[in-house]
Amino acid sequence: MKLSNAIRKRIRYYLKEQNVNVWTLCKLSGIPCSTISTFMSGKTELIKLDTLLHICEGFNITLGEFFTDAIFDDAEQD
Repeated sequence: MKLSNAIRKRIRYYLKEQNVNVWTLCKLSGIPCSTISTFMSGKTELIKLDTLLHICEGFNITLGEFFTDAIFDDAEQD
């Protein structure tokens, strides 16, 4: 699985786990909804690490917690 798809899948996991939608995540993370929406829809393949850090802060988790999943074990470069 490509890394960007693994990240999308992980974000969807936390959206469902915390019962929030993308709009709420935008407010919690301070990231513009257009940035998150274009990444989640696949229109943008790459996400900057600092953007992902803010998303994690919105979920109230660390980057380490975000990447602690077997989905990243076999992730491939985009």
